[in-house]
Amino acid sequence: MRASADYPRLYRPHANLSDAVNGNIVDSEIEGGVHLRDLSPGTVLEIQTRNRAYTILYQGRDRALISGHPVFCPTPLAVTIHGSTWGGSMLKERYIGRGMRLEFAHSRSCPIVTSPILNVRAR
Repeated sequence: MRASADYPRLYRPHANLSDAVNGNIVDSEIEGGVHLRDLSPGTVLEIQTRNRAYTILYQGRDRALISGHPVFCPTPLAVTIHGSTWGGSMLKERYIGRGMRLEFAHSRSCPIVTSPILNVRAR
């Protein structure tokens, strides 16, 4: 028998959250994505959203250089990655998930939220 450490950490529904919220969290794990905790500094991510293609150079501790938006980050911009949302106020911290919207911010702005993520790929 394999040790429990060999299996991925799966979400366990929380009794204090609604079925809809628990369902969204489970769906995010099924759809797939990237937990920032699993990335090494220097990892490059390519993120395709409905409207744009972003490139992220992960620097560790939720910090990254991001480019791909003609107004907010046409050239690599230092940002903090907050995580992903389902389009509302609930944030899955330190996670970039398919079907979700990436939320990040730099020191001169309010949080920026992308269109839904279609694909996330490490280079």
